[in-house]
Amino acid sequence: MADYGWDEACEHAFAPHRAAGLTPARIARAERGSCQAVTDAGILRADIPGTADHGDPSSAPCTGDWAALRPADGRAPVLHATLERRTALVRSSSSRTSHGQVLAANVDTVVVTVSLAAPLNHGRTERMLALAWESGARPVVVLTKADACADPASAEEQVSGVAAGVDVLVTSAVTGQGLDTLTAVVSGTVVLLGPSGAGKSTLGNRLLGEDRLATGAVREADGKGRHTTSWRELLPLPGGGVLMDTPGLRAIGLHDAHSGLEQTFAEIEHLAQTCRFTDCAHENEPGCAVLAAVETGEIPRRRLDSYHRLLRENAYSASRTDARLRADREATKKDITRHLRATYRFRENRK
Repeated sequence: MADYGWDEACEHAFAPHRAAGLTPARIARAERGSCQAVTDAGILRADIPGTADHGDPSSAPCTGDWAALRPADGRAPVLHATLERRTALVRSSSSRTSHGQVLAANVDTVVVTVSLAAPLNHGRTERMLALAWESGARPVVVLTKADACADPASAEEQVSGVAAGVDVLVTSAVTGQGLDTLTAVVSGTVVLLGPSGAGKSTLGNRLLGEDRLATGAVREADGKGRHTTSWRELLPLPGGGVLMDTPGLRAIGLHDAHSGLEQTFAEIEHLAQTCRFTDCAHENEPGCAVLAAVETGEIPRRRLDSYHRLLRENAYSASRTDARLRADREATKKDITRHLRATYRFRENRK
């Protein structure tokens, strides 16, 4: 268990479950109705009850969760509970509901992968950084496939401009460039985040020291790849820590990521404190320090446009969540009212 991150904090949080005779485990791979769980006795399959429940999917067990398993005679153990998550990488649900989807739990380092074999997409990098910052983990940007880039130094400078306060590393799995530095920088549970074709699985194999993760070819036309990883799973790293490979994400929607956006666009948030109006939207207000910085070239117009776009998306996501919560409260009130009416009718009929 120690190889997968078990420490004194986990032991303390698990104490009540241990007293109840339950077994500690970490979910290495979650599927519908079951999971692969790492225990002191090895990796085993455990059943997950309640998969037919249509509640908040963000509360469902996921890869990286610490769990309490209840032994079952002659059958697979049952997942009884999960411990509170220290960190969680959450995106807007692909089902377009108001719920978030947890991509990984209890992560320490989020490696945002950006391929240098394709044109840079700063907006996507900013989006992934917002998710990473919001998770509570430490983001690191890794530029992959430097051997396929004519000017990796220029690309590093550009990406550093949109990743303030974040380590930006230039790597190549072909030449080995930057891999030793990456191994030294990442720690704890490490998750690889990025689109298909960014080189996540190849990068993961270099960190693991062997070809454990499937890799695939990339289309030359647009630099996009096929999804060679179809699930999230945990693999121990030879130098300590745990690697979590994730499927390539076609869409990375924000879900309640206000704090992450503040950290991703820290320079805009800092300048906003000197705007004439405290509620300045940085669009056309007089005395706007952010617009003044755009005029002087201190902040690129593209950067401010991306900030506005992601703020709007996050606000919309939050409004949907608020609407769902109001609907849930109203449904609960209606259930209580129906129950009371049924109780009164029963009493009246007994008279």
